[in-house]
Parts: sequence; structure tokens; C-alpha cells
Amino acid sequence: MDNAVHRNYSYIKVHPIAGAIGAEIQGVNLAEPLKSEVVEEIRLAFLDHLAIFFTNQELTPHQQLAFAQKFGKVMEYPLLQGLPKCPQITPVVKLEHERANFGGMWHSDTTYLERPPMGSILYAVEIPPYGGDTLFANQYMAYETLSEGLKETLQGLVGINTSSKAHAFLSNASLEQEVIVGTHPVVRTHPETGRKALYINTNHTKHFQGWTVSESRPLLDYLFEHQVRPEFTCRFRWQRGSLAFWDNRCTQHNPVNDYQGFKRIMHRVTLAGDKPY
Repeated sequence: MDNAVHRNYSYIKVHPIAGAIGAEIQGVNLAEPLKSEVVEEIRLAFLDHLAIFFTNQELTPHQQLAFAQKFGKVMEYPLLQGLPKCPQITPVVKLEHERANFGGMWHSDTTYLERPPMGSILYAVEIPPYGGDTLFANQYMAYETLSEGLKETLQGLVGINTSSKAHAFLSNASLEQEVIVGTHPVVRTHPETGRKALYINTNHTKHFQGWTVSESRPLLDYLFEHQVRPEFTCRFRWQRGSLAFWDNRCTQHNPVNDYQGFKRIMHRVTLAGDKPY
């Protein structure tokens, strides 16, 4: 399946990094005020490539926040504490002695919420000397490559998503956490592109509504494996000053936990979304 997008840009340079998903954006200094024409082209690249990346940026938390606000309403990330002087920026920190990393498996962000995020913007403050890459997977392709029979089976199915799996990775959250449950269609329609995407993930989806966990498990296991096939993915290698902006409505991501003994500090902004349909 050809997922290539060919568009002429006037203000930015867009370089795809893989066939299915991901592009590096060049020619933009995110610390400066952006013209509306530049913002519009960045948004087009975001919708075309699902995950976009900027390198060699020097951003304060407030500059990162100002950039994020060009693309949507900022929301506080559930269960975690923000920076004291900028609470809408969530620090994502893994210290040298810690073994688990935050969100350390394939997932879409907080699908246990009634209105999961539209997107996330992650900025690299301090990175290990090697490792710590992030993988991204195209969930349009995950849906579109299913058989017609399986697509028919999934239509109308609702996934039960829970925050309980994520609690083990919340190093800067309180020890006692309320379990949050959200129900969403297994196949959602993107509100801006109109395309359908597979909208379940191994980190949050527990079972199908009206099905038991045991009944759901075989089909979920098949779909979890299918939706992250290598040809649906890209891999982003972080540098200090890199920024990633991904569409949570049609992607999954997986932060690779392969940098034991090193510190990693990222600053994250989460953009509010709507109720999936």
C-alpha cells in the first residue's frame, strides 16, 4: 500500500523518514513566533505524515507551550504532576536507577479517557548517549490492510479501555490511583481526514464491550500484533533539542527501554481531543 504524500510547501521543508509514517520538518525555529501560513503547513504535514519531527530546537517550557497552543487546546495529563512553574508541561523522567520507562509498550495515549488527546508534543531536554528511540505505527494502515471479513466483524465493536495497566509506569505519580475506564469504537473515524483507523492498544484495551476478557483475548492478541507490523512503522532517534508531534487519533507509539543506567528527561504537552466515533 502506497502511503506516500506528495505536497508542495512554500514555508517548510518536509522529508519523510519511512514509507508508512513520519517526516522531519526543516526550516522552522519553534522558539520564534510562527506566521499563520507556517502553522497551516505544519498542520498539513502533521495530518499527512501522522508523526512529525523537528531537530536542533532550543525551547523553554513556555515556548514549547506557545507552539502547542497553535494546534489545539492544551490539557493536563491525567495522573501526573506538571512542572511547578508551567503545570501544563509534564516532565517524563527516567532516572539512572529506574528499570521501567513511562508508557513502555505500544499504545495510544490515555484511551481510557472519555475524550482522549488529539495529539502529543514531546521535547528532548536530556537524553542518554545511546538508546531511547521511539517507534510509531500508522493505524490507518493497520485497519486498511485487514480482510473485508474482519473489517465487517470489527464494525460496531466497542473496546473497554482502562488506566490500570499504565499505573506500573507512573514513576512520578502518587501510589494510590483511581482506575479510569473509557469505552470507544474499535474502529474510529478521524474527525479531520475522514479516514478509519484501528483504535485499540495493548497498554489500555482490556476487552470488547459485551464480551468476556477470555473471549476477547484471541482477537485482541491478533490485532495487537497486526497493528504494529514493521511496514506500518518508523523509528525516531532522539537528539537533545528534538521535538516530536504525533496524532494520537491514528497512531501508536512505543518508547524503547534500552538505556539502563542513564538519565532521560523529556517535556510533554498534551492537546485535548474529542470523543471518538
